[in-house]
Amino acid sequence: MIKIEQVSKKYKGSESYSVSNIGLLIHEKEIFGLLGPNGAGKTTLISMLCALIKPTSGTFSIDGLTYQKNKNQLKQHIGIVPQEYALYPSLTAFENLKYFGSMYGLKGKELDTKINQTLEHLGLLHFAHKKIDAFSGGMKRRVNLIASILHTPKVLFLDEPTVGVDVQSKNVIIEFLQELNKNGTTIIYTSHHLNEAEKFCTRVAIIDHGKIIIKGHPKDLIKNNDGAHNLEDVFINLTGKALRDHA
Repeated sequence: MIKIEQVSKKYKGSESYSVSNIGLLIHEKEIFGLLGPNGAGKTTLISMLCALIKPTSGTFSIDGLTYQKNKNQLKQHIGIVPQEYALYPSLTAFENLKYFGSMYGLKGKELDTKINQTLEHLGLLHFAHKKIDAFSGGMKRRVNLIASILHTPKVLFLDEPTVGVDVQSKNVIIEFLQELNKNGTTIIYTSHHLNEAEKFCTRVAIIDHGKIIIKGHPKDLIKNNDGAHNLEDVFINLTGKALRDHA
């Protein structure tokens, strides 16, 4: 589904590459975790795959569409759930979703029905006509997620989809994502919740200093890393214990 070939990114004025010669294949219907410390290059790589920034070198394709030749069409095939809430606080949940759905060419009764069905699925139908600024963090996360999947994307990018939410909201979000995946959506997931990633992802890659240092099924990585009992142990063993404060 995603083919990355020697992709690098060096920002203007920077002395080093944020992403360096990354090559990676992500298969259809995978839940692929992209993990790494702060400043490791995760956000830069995902921003390139979402066609938000241009690679300095290398190429990639999503479902056969390349950034160079099919940028606009490629964007129609993906959904993005950013870490920050991408919602208008003065609008209701329904108004927000109506707006975002229309951006993908959805309209009329079909869009209204899909919004209501998905709000109900995620326990939000009762709050459909309340303004977003009155919502809790978990409720905003769920609306953020709905906004990204109304157009039924083939690939869904998730940046910390459960950060700052209560346990109930987290479970609802994860179960909904697993259902999307069973129905054919390929998921690319980044998070600092390594226990969640260990259970949720079919494969993960750990990235540090702009390079992939290891990839594979979480259970295999744990098994093959001396002294590791979980994915967090693997992560610490490979990236170290030093603080990665990053501004």
